[in-house]
Amino acid sequence: MTDDEEQIRALIEQWASAVHNGDLTRVLSNHADDIVMFDVPPPYDGVHGIDAYRETWPPFFEWQAQGASFEIVSLDVVAGADVAYAYALLDCATPRDRAEQPANRLRLTLGLRKEQGQWLVAHEHHSFPDSGSVE
Repeated sequence: MTDDEEQIRALIEQWASAVHNGDLTRVLSNHADDIVMFDVPPPYDGVHGIDAYRETWPPFFEWQAQGASFEIVSLDVVAGADVAYAYALLDCATPRDRAEQPANRLRLTLGLRKEQGQWLVAHEHHSFPDSGSVE
């Protein structure tokens, strides 16, 4: 693993810990001002900019306060000189959700860019697999 990949891995692990702990200041750190996020809940055309990104977190923290988890299960990072991507699976569920669908994982993809020597998250995409029946 390269030094950049290790830095990015640490950045993502710190972000996930901040999400788990409901620490909004740390959740926002290392994110670009022009971040774009495609999330599980609406808006379906995504969230554009750090201010809109900030507004998405309080409702999630309220949901998480019901005993939900937000923990990285697996994480892979690929870094070039000034852009990188990472993909991960996370345990993001309430105890009831986990009991009903123990294998369900949140899928996370991140796009990062290096600005002035610092890695910033420029894109986040969160999704769950479609749990509907396939016919």
